[in-house]
Amino acid sequence: MRVLSERQLAIALGPLAGTPRVVVGGNFATPWRALAVLDGSVARYRLFALNAQAGMPDREGVTLESPFVGPGMRGCGRLSYFPCRLSLVPQLLASALPPDVVLIQTSVPSDGAVSLGTEVNVLPAAIEAARARGGLVIAQLNPRVPYTYGDAELPCDLIDYAIEAEAPLPSPPERPATQSSAIIGDRVAALIGDGATLQAGIGAVPDAVLAGLHGRRGLAVWSEMFSDGVLGLAKAGALDPGQPVTASFAFGSADLYAWMDRNLDVRMLRTETVNDPARIAQRKRMASVNSVLQVDLLAQANASWVGRRVHSGFGGQTDFVVGALHSRGGQAIIAAVVAPQGRRVDRGAQARRAGDVLPAQLHRQRAGDRRHLGPRRVRANRADHRARRAPLGEAAAARSRPFPWPASLGTASVLVALPAPGWQSVTAACRGRHSVAGTIATGPRAWFSSACWIPPMAGWEPAPSCLPTTTRSARAQ
Repeated sequence: MRVLSERQLAIALGPLAGTPRVVVGGNFATPWRALAVLDGSVARYRLFALNAQAGMPDREGVTLESPFVGPGMRGCGRLSYFPCRLSLVPQLLASALPPDVVLIQTSVPSDGAVSLGTEVNVLPAAIEAARARGGLVIAQLNPRVPYTYGDAELPCDLIDYAIEAEAPLPSPPERPATQSSAIIGDRVAALIGDGATLQAGIGAVPDAVLAGLHGRRGLAVWSEMFSDGVLGLAKAGALDPGQPVTASFAFGSADLYAWMDRNLDVRMLRTETVNDPARIAQRKRMASVNSVLQVDLLAQANASWVGRRVHSGFGGQTDFVVGALHSRGGQAIIAAVVAPQGRRVDRGAQARRAGDVLPAQLHRQRAGDRRHLGPRRVRANRADHRARRAPLGEAAAARSRPFPWPASLGTASVLVALPAPGWQSVTAACRGRHSVAGTIATGPRAWFSSACWIPPMAGWEPAPSCLPTTTRSARAQ
């Protein structure tokens, strides 16, 4: 590893020819100084990142690539979205999308090694793929990066160039708990007992679920990511001291980063290990908790698209739903908040009253069970919703058909917050007609597909607003 000045690094990057692919650490661990040097030195390149934050280069000559779109790429006209389960992204990098340059942010060296800190994710796979084809690995050495163990530790010999740049790790904006997310969190927490293994996704509802588990004991964490909710569990004594918190990336407050530093109870592993459904299934009483953007009348969930644009992606949700449903005593829970009628449905939508929280428990099906999941599975907990159930029931009945259910897959539990005037909003938002491939789709044939759009039932036509803009990953996988 050669430590260079930024000017020297710019000179070293000059010989890059063609349109190289650059893989950069995403989430809240992007090496911004190293990325700025590269952007000023290379006229044209492809930039690959997961959950990229605001500030990514967005200019002519830069093509943005991601299987999980963050705010730094969302809505960009030069974005290529690759719908792919997170556990399979390392395979993409080793085959269809090989990197020429990998930019990482690490701790300062210690005993001949650095640590990737809060962001392991797909970076080890990217480094291996780049070195296999003679590419460059460039590190931004930051003493503020916590030194974490597991696959986060990286020998200095695997790094070609490094620059020194001290900067505090950014934290996500605070998400104050809403009334609806808190109530859903309490209901989900009630489903999780002592000794369970937890995976919680990104969002206000997963955060609320963890806050509701402080009274449990013997909990373990096996999750693609974690945030301050896990730190709260540790402080409350809810975690099993004999099992390390295992994840692939993390982001949160400065207190979380300080807690992770040199903490032997935290183990950061590569994505293909943490998100392997077979490994997840081996965890006892695995509880997977995630949120989605939309739920249609047949309990199919969309975690990727809003209108005609990709909003984020399904990431590792499919990996953990599969693993949790095959875990002994495991369960997969999807939580969503639906906007009032006439409003856009998104993550920020809130129910108007506490009583408007609607539990919709979708039970696992046995092999050969031809009963369909209709509106009879959805029951309101308020009597004044009775008049509003008619339009929902009629719309679902018009679109429903009996179908055989896969023998071993089952369904996830769905907890939905629905505003009082919002029964029709589910129909208006989703039209009960489509499922986005690779989302947590509980309808037939839509399970776990991550390549292209598949209609959930024979005879249904895709909603035009749901068709993906690119299907290159279908070939890649």
